[in-house]
Amino acid sequence: MRKPHLPTGDRKLVQILDAALADASRRSGEWLVCCPGCTQCCMGVFAISQLDAARLQHGLAELSRHDPARAKAVRKRAQEAVSHLSPSFPGNPRTGVLSEDNEAEERFEHVPDDEPCPALDPATGTCDLYASRPMTCRAFGPPVRSEDGLGVCELCYHGASDDEIRSCEMEVDPDDLESQLLEEIQKKSGRSGNTIVAYALAD
Repeated sequence: MRKPHLPTGDRKLVQILDAALADASRRSGEWLVCCPGCTQCCMGVFAISQLDAARLQHGLAELSRHDPARAKAVRKRAQEAVSHLSPSFPGNPRTGVLSEDNEAEERFEHVPDDEPCPALDPATGTCDLYASRPMTCRAFGPPVRSEDGLGVCELCYHGASDDEIRSCEMEVDPDDLESQLLEEIQKKSGRSGNTIVAYALAD
């Protein structure tokens, strides 16, 4: 499989995200119910960056060395997902790059939300590429601010007030290191635009 350039700064970005998640988890206490085997956030198709894609591909290459059978199963699930998603893929079905026009965004919103992530092991309910998971996965669960407001996993923070939820907010990449790393990837490889997990892992 192709193993693209992964900026050395990605390790720092992962450390920042993991530290922020640990801090938000500590402040959240029992309100944050995320645990191994809960696959709520592993269902549905979502956009990932080329940095996420490169990290996943490196993770799969590493898994291939240590556990070829598991890696083969991940790649097979990804290929099957690409096969049935590609006919209506809102972008380039050959490269897996999502289009950015309004029509494509609307089509993307109607992709079935019961599509399991190819990295999800259906037997264990855990992620085969957990250490290499995308930014969205690393920030899912605790309250995270977006243009739509403060969002949380629907399974978490039951019984918490709005103020209590705000007190647990996770600050994601405050220095916008991800943008710098994406620019580096584009300069090194010429790849740009978002994709999805299935396309990143199907090669």
